[in-house]
Amino acid sequence: MRTPQQFNVTLRNDMAVPVRAKAVSGEYASESEVIRDGLRAFQALETWLRDEVVPGHDAYQADPSRRIPLEEVRAGLAERHERTANCG
Repeated sequence: MRTPQQFNVTLRNDMAVPVRAKAVSGEYASESEVIRDGLRAFQALETWLRDEVVPGHDAYQADPSRRIPLEEVRAGLAERHERTANCG
């Protein structure tokens, strides 16, 4: 098991209120759990950006012919949404 490190973090009210609300509602066991979950989400986003978005952008820059027109992207997303919505 990893050795935990304790931090003292100060949040502005606009950040502290939703953190406390999630803990008080029982959605999380404590404010610390809310912060940990937020940090995990941030790490996942950072990994996705580094591993998928940046390489995709770099590939596009190297070969703009790989471009997919916006209309095709929208149509594909609409189709995926329709399939997903009809699964339930």
